[in-house]
Amino acid sequence: MSTTPVALTKREFTSTAGKLLREKLIVFLLAISALLTIAITIGIVGMLLTQSYQFFSSPYVTASEFLTGTEWTALQSPDLEQAEFGIMPLLSGTFRVTLIAMIIALPLGLITAIYLSEYASPRIRSWLKPTLEIIAGIPTVVLGYFAILVISPSLQFVSGGAFDTFNAASAGIAVGILCLPMVCSLSEDALQAVPRSLREGAYGMGCTPFETSIKVVVPAALSGIVSAFLLAFGRAIGETMVVALAAGTRATFSADPTRQSQTMTGFIVEMIKSENEFGTVQYYSLYGVAITLFLITFVMTLLGQLIRRRYQETYH
Repeated sequence: MSTTPVALTKREFTSTAGKLLREKLIVFLLAISALLTIAITIGIVGMLLTQSYQFFSSPYVTASEFLTGTEWTALQSPDLEQAEFGIMPLLSGTFRVTLIAMIIALPLGLITAIYLSEYASPRIRSWLKPTLEIIAGIPTVVLGYFAILVISPSLQFVSGGAFDTFNAASAGIAVGILCLPMVCSLSEDALQAVPRSLREGAYGMGCTPFETSIKVVVPAALSGIVSAFLLAFGRAIGETMVVALAAGTRATFSADPTRQSQTMTGFIVEMIKSENEFGTVQYYSLYGVAITLFLITFVMTLLGQLIRRRYQETYH
């Protein structure tokens, strides 16, 4: 037998005509907001598709060369016929910086989240949380100059000059600092969402606080933690200002973090600042790079949704 109130089943509410009109207006505004979000997304995707088509339809560009080529000289070659449009150097630079950033942000963010959620006293949380929020609020251009003026000279000093002035390592470290608060905050929220009863059950079976954290709480919050990791990964791939300042402007197809490492976002910034006129192949190349970046982040978002559904825990 249904326990739902009759008023909810038949949608019969005691209300004035003014309240009903206001309710309909609110629903209408909410629907318009949702449709506007969809329309903006469709508009962005449509713009990328139409503009990138101009690039891929050029006689100087082929899809196979773009996807497998190991030279990118869209801005360096004065002669268009000698220009190379292979995306691999830009992908290499992007993933080099992102990998370094994740090596820093993921373990440090997760460890900090576990400490804040399971061990930290209210006094420590009162100053550690605001510190992380301050880091999250630092403008990316400041982190870019921090990478140039502090991180890069430090790496050169430690390595005896093995690092270029602009390199993937310094940019990756700065992006890792940028992503650290995101990983920490989202992971802590996932850990805090684990029911207290699971912790108490683990303690009742004789587990230590460390065993409870690692073997009970973290696995229970795995879907949220993985989502935090993927969001940070997408944030690092899409970062612009730090890599535009610190990673360099030369696209290199290499795994060497000591060299310059132009990323996809860095190239887009450089192209916009260049003197290439609208309608040239070089100009449209930025849309070819942009749609590649969009597809990577889109796939990461879908992967995050699948992982969240696969490992999501439901508690009653």
